[in-house]
Amino acid sequence: MRRRDVLALAASAAVAGPAAANEPFPSRPVTLVVPWPAGGATDLTMRLLAELASRALGQPVQVDNRGGASGTMAMPLLQRATPDGHVIAQMPHTVLRAPHLQRVLWDPIRDTTPILQVSGTTFGLVVPVASPWRSLDDLLAHAEAHPGQLNLATNGVGTTPYLVMAELLARRGARWVHLPYRGVSEQMVAVASGQVMAAAGASGYAPFVEGGRLRLLATFGAERSRRFPAVPTLLELGHGIVAMSPWGLAGPRGLPAPVVQVLHDAFRTAMLEPAYGAELAKYDQALAYLGPEDYGRALREGFAAERRNVERLGLRPP
Repeated sequence: MRRRDVLALAASAAVAGPAAANEPFPSRPVTLVVPWPAGGATDLTMRLLAELASRALGQPVQVDNRGGASGTMAMPLLQRATPDGHVIAQMPHTVLRAPHLQRVLWDPIRDTTPILQVSGTTFGLVVPVASPWRSLDDLLAHAEAHPGQLNLATNGVGTTPYLVMAELLARRGARWVHLPYRGVSEQMVAVASGQVMAAAGASGYAPFVEGGRLRLLATFGAERSRRFPAVPTLLELGHGIVAMSPWGLAGPRGLPAPVVQVLHDAFRTAMLEPAYGAELAKYDQALAYLGPEDYGRALREGFAAERRNVERLGLRPP
C-alpha cells in the first residue's frame, strides 16, 4: 500500500483531535476496511453487513476496499489508526499466517482489538464445466503426468487455498504454475472463460457452479457442503485435510471497552438479521458468532496454530 494512502486514512480517523474524546460514539461515519477487491463474495456480504450495522449505530458504515497481499492490507491501516472506533476492519485468517511466512511490521494480536467473529469462509476446487476433469484425482493425475502444464489460480501465496493445493500437488511430486488473483470473482471469471485451468478459492464460486459455468471437484471443510451435498470433501477423499477460515471484525490496539461494546452490539444485531443470513447462504457460509473475549482467544490460538503449520511445512523464512 502506498504510504500516503495509509497516512490519509489514519489522519481521517483523527479528525477533531482530543475534542472527539468527549463526543458520543460514533460521532461520524465508521470506515470498515475490507481487504479484498470490490465485487467479490466477501465484499458483497460485508457491504450488506455494513448497511445493517449503520442502522444500529446511527452513522453510516462505509466500506473501504483494500485488495491485495493475500488479504492483509488492512493491518497497516489498523496499526496507524486512532483507537476511537471510527476505523475498523475485517480480519481474514491470512493475517494470522502472514507474519510466519514473511517479515511484516505489524502483529495481528498486538495491534488489534477484537470486536466479534462473524462467519467462516469455506473453500473448494473448481474447473471449467467443459473440462475433462471430473474429480480431484483426475486433476492430480494430469498434473503428475504433465509436469509444469497445470495452471491453477488462488488468492495468493500464503492463503489457505494455495497452501492446500501446494501440499496436495507436492504429495504427487507434481510441478504446476500458480496464478495469483486479487479476488475470488476475478478468479472465477478467469476459470469460467477458460483462461485458467482450475482455481482453489473461497465459496464465491457458488453462483458460477449453480449457473453451470464451473464444476466443483472437492470442498475443503470437515463436512460436505449443504449447498453442494454431492461434492466430496478432501477428508472423504483420503487426503486428511480440513481447511476453513473463520473471520471477524477488529479495531486498532487500545480501543476502549465502551466503544468495543457499541460496535459489537451493532454488528451482532446486523449479523442476526435474516437478510444477512440469506446473503451468506448464497456463498455457502453460515454464522459463527464469538464475542470479543472468545474471539480474542480464538485469534491467539489461530496465530499459534499457523506458526506450527508453517514450521511443519518448512515455509518459515530464515
